[in-house]
Amino acid sequence: MSDVTGDEMPRMNEYRTIVVGTDGSALAEPTVARAAWLAHHNDADLVIVCAWSSLSRRAEARNTRGLADNRIGLVSGRQAATDAVTEAVEIARRHDARVAGALLVDGEPGPALIQVAGERRADLLVVGAIQDVSIADRLLGNVATDVVKRATCEVLIVRPPMPVTELEVAEDLVETPRPPEELPLD
Repeated sequence: MSDVTGDEMPRMNEYRTIVVGTDGSALAEPTVARAAWLAHHNDADLVIVCAWSSLSRRAEARNTRGLADNRIGLVSGRQAATDAVTEAVEIARRHDARVAGALLVDGEPGPALIQVAGERRADLLVVGAIQDVSIADRLLGNVATDVVKRATCEVLIVRPPMPVTELEVAEDLVETPRPPEELPLD
């Protein structure tokens, strides 16, 4: 029983910090736009994260011996990741969101999002997801599944408005490893 009286209603969880992942794909725009809308309407900070790898997809394929394609959402190369985050910041600002951070994390997307959400004490983590198109996708897993299993905050999964079965993720041709860094917002 609640001790709410009169016109007072219990309020749903108000978000103070929202973390959103981007990879520069077709799914990134609606995902970032939804997170930005929520951040604006909750007067919350928005933190944008892009997981990237210093290896090209070709080098990744050699390193993972045939399972390179299971790294959905991982951007290859720092410049491609920087471009994805820059685009996401622009999308967020068009929706009047307060962008509190734009991060590049050299690593897998799921763990990167979980780590940043924990460090920033996020109340909500927003990820995009396409519909599973095969049993192989379910067996290999994806970023949304990884995040849902491990997140300690609420998770919102954004599906694209149109059917998307394959996503092009940005890639650099340069293979220069660099440490994680936060991009300037201006």
